Amino acid sequence: MQPLLENKLIAFLVNQNEYAISVDEVGSIERVLPITRVPSAPKYVKGVINLRGIITPVIDLKKKLHNKSTKFTDQTRILIVHIESLTVGLIVEGANDVIDIQTEQIETPPETVESDVLDYIEGVIKLPKRLLILLDMAYLLNDSDDIESTQELKRLQHES
Repeated sequence: MQPLLENKLIAFLVNQNEYAISVDEVGSIERVLPITRVPSAPKYVKGVINLRGIITPVIDLKKKLHNKSTKFTDQTRILIVHIESLTVGLIVEGANDVIDIQTEQIETPPETVESDVLDYIEGVIKLPKRLLILLDMAYLLNDSDDIESTQELKRLQHES
């Protein structure tokens, strides 16, 4: 488990679950922008957006994690995430808030978590009346089982 700088997390909703990632991995939170579809992209890649002159691939996180498409509402947001040399937008059902946590609060995920999602989970954080699922974004975006898709994301990003 990598140490979280400043122990600040961005909390967001996907499929009625609260997820979190380190604030250091998030460049910005955007309202939904016009998305241009890309032929032959993986099913969870919604397309690309023009973010202030930079072409950025956009992933439907609900589709990636749960194989269901996100329904766009006024609360839907795109988290712009920077992992290593890759910048992508993640479509989420809502970005809730920034949370301060202590590293000791991060626990191992329970075995009852869906096995196809378990690989992407770095841990869980129990808060009063809340349970956050901490995602391992580096693994999620560089999934070795899905290396062709990662290469496709990088190709889309560099076509700008």
